[in-house]
Amino acid sequence: MDTKNSMFTAKDKDGNSKEYEIIFTFDSEETKKSYVVYTDHSLEKGKMKVYANVYDKTGRIKELMPIETEEEWNTIETFLSKLESEIHE
Repeated sequence: MDTKNSMFTAKDKDGNSKEYEIIFTFDSEETKKSYVVYTDHSLEKGKMKVYANVYDKTGRIKELMPIETEEEWNTIETFLSKLESEIHE
């Protein structure tokens, strides 16, 4: 995955190709993993749908990998909350 390009195409859970836009990437000291947060600009309950996955920033593994633990989800949610607070300040 090339995170320098803000758009990428991937298959959704139904196997359909969809275009996504990368919102941001970050590395976690706690989990020692790299994360990508992205969207397809669709809305759910009036808010833009946002997705997150683990990715290999070395580029050796091209597929996005699932977030496997509650700790990882908490890390992402904390990062998103901090980002949202900074935006609103």
